[in-house]
Amino acid sequence: MALESVAVTGGTGRLGPTVIAHLRANGYEVTNLSRHSESSVADHDYRVSALDAGDLVGTLSSVDADAIVHLGTISTPDHDPGHRVFESNVQSTYVVLEAAAALDIDTVVIASSMSAIGGSFEPDPARIDYLPVDEAHRETPSNPYGLGKYIAEETAAGFARRDDAPTTTASLRFPWMPSQEEATVTFAEQDRSLSGLEAAGFFHTARNTLFSYLGREDAARLIRRALEADYEGHDVFWAAASDTSTTVESATLAREVYPDADVRASLSGHESLVSTAKAKRRLGWEPEWSWRDEQQ
Repeated sequence: MALESVAVTGGTGRLGPTVIAHLRANGYEVTNLSRHSESSVADHDYRVSALDAGDLVGTLSSVDADAIVHLGTISTPDHDPGHRVFESNVQSTYVVLEAAAALDIDTVVIASSMSAIGGSFEPDPARIDYLPVDEAHRETPSNPYGLGKYIAEETAAGFARRDDAPTTTASLRFPWMPSQEEATVTFAEQDRSLSGLEAAGFFHTARNTLFSYLGREDAARLIRRALEADYEGHDVFWAAASDTSTTVESATLAREVYPDADVRASLSGHESLVSTAKAKRRLGWEPEWSWRDEQQ
C-alpha cells in the first residue's frame, strides 16, 4: 500500500518543522502530534504526548495514519532529571511502536542518536574502536540519554520479532543538526582547529560526536527515504554530513584524536568519520549539504 498520511511526533521541535515541510512538499498529508505547541506547516495538529498510549492510539486512529515518524523525545539531557530523559527516549518509543502494532501501521521511523554507541553526552571520551564508524560498532553508553537511545533501538528490534509488528522500522542515528545560520556561527565563523576547539571548550563534545553534523534538509530527506523503504524488520542507519565540522584533515584527526582506533579506510581531506554507506546502499540516500558551502 502506498503511503499517503504520515503522523510526526514532536513536529514542533528543532527538526520537526523541516521534516513536515519536506514531507508535504513530496505529496504526503502530515499530522503533527506535539505536547506543547501547534505546527504552522502541518496539515493537522493535535496536542498529544507520545508517552500517553491512550491519547496516541486514539489520535492515530482518527487521522488514519499510514506511517509514524517519532521525533517527540527530550533532545538533550542538560535540562531534565536523568530518569525523565531516559523515560522520554524509551517509553515513548515503546508506546509509538505499540500503537503502530495495534492500528496496523506498517512503517515507523525513529530518531535515534549517535549517543546510542556511547558518544555525544558521555562524560568520558567515547570508546572508538575503528574509523569510519559504522552500524557494526559496539555500543557502550552510560549516561541517561545514550542509554535511552540504545534501549529504544533494542525495543524496536524486539518489536520486529512480533507477529503484529510494523513491517518496516528504521532507527536513524543523527548527530547535531544545526540550521544554516547556526552552522555559519558555530563552524564558519569560529576557529575549528583542534587548538581552537580546546580554547573554546568544545573539544570534548566534538571528539565524542566524531566531529560530525548533518543539515536538517538532508535529515528530512533521509526520513522520507526510510518511510519509502521496502525492507522488512528493524534496521539501524547512521546519518552524517559527508565532511567533518573541523578544518583539520580527517587523517590527522584519526591519528591525533583517536590513536587507538583501527583506521579501516583511507581518509581523504575532511571526509566524515561516520560511514553512511549503509543508508546509501539500503535507502538510496546521500548527504548533500556542507557547512563549507556557506563560505563560498
